[in-house]
Amino acid sequence: MKKKIVAAAFGFFLGAFGVHRFYLGQVGLGILYILLSVTGISAILGVVDAILFLSMNDESFDRKYNKHIRQAEDHGYDRRARHQEAPRTARTERARQAAPRNNPHKTSGMERYKDYDFEGAIKDFTKALTINPRDVAVHFNLACSYSITENKEKAFYHLSKAVENGFDNVDKIREHDALAFLRIQEEFDQFANNGYRLNPVAKTTNPEPEISGDLLEQIKRLGEMREKGFLTQNEFLEQKRKLLR
Repeated sequence: MKKKIVAAAFGFFLGAFGVHRFYLGQVGLGILYILLSVTGISAILGVVDAILFLSMNDESFDRKYNKHIRQAEDHGYDRRARHQEAPRTARTERARQAAPRNNPHKTSGMERYKDYDFEGAIKDFTKALTINPRDVAVHFNLACSYSITENKEKAFYHLSKAVENGFDNVDKIREHDALAFLRIQEEFDQFANNGYRLNPVAKTTNPEPEISGDLLEQIKRLGEMREKGFLTQNEFLEQKRKLLR
């Protein structure tokens, strides 16, 4: 990087030979000063140049004589700025994609449900599923709404979909007032035995092993724990598999 003090010194003391111009990278002017040195003009010009250098502020001198370095630095800064900005932009985009989509039908469905407008709630919840077909809360609330309006087929369907998508609050299924109509249906016991799903969990094709009296007693106790809510259906099946090994 060229320094204006050094350029001025060269201009004062060696300006006749254009040394300051060579120092600044102005080879053509440097050669011209050498040619003029026999006339003495170049020495005068060197002093004038030195005075001009000293009268310039650092920014003006750099802009004129160090512009290539400044451009490189600016380019480097731009690259760093873009590099730093890119992760923020990427994080923002990922956060935007990860954020749940606003579902106004779900909100309006809940409001109608709380106002006992169950038919209206069903319409809004159904529309909500077009935005997120796997919404556990929407499926469960639809099951409740259909149970209240005594549409057991659709109530069983949406309760099953809620469980398939992750709903695991067995106590709520057994105790929620809105599902009372569903629980008195004769199909409910089979539905519960299937893990609160319409389609039972696929069974292996291996034949069932012969069960001894003690083993049968343990399985009965597991069944009682499941009925009392101490075990989920999946936990019951897992423990049963362990006993049968």
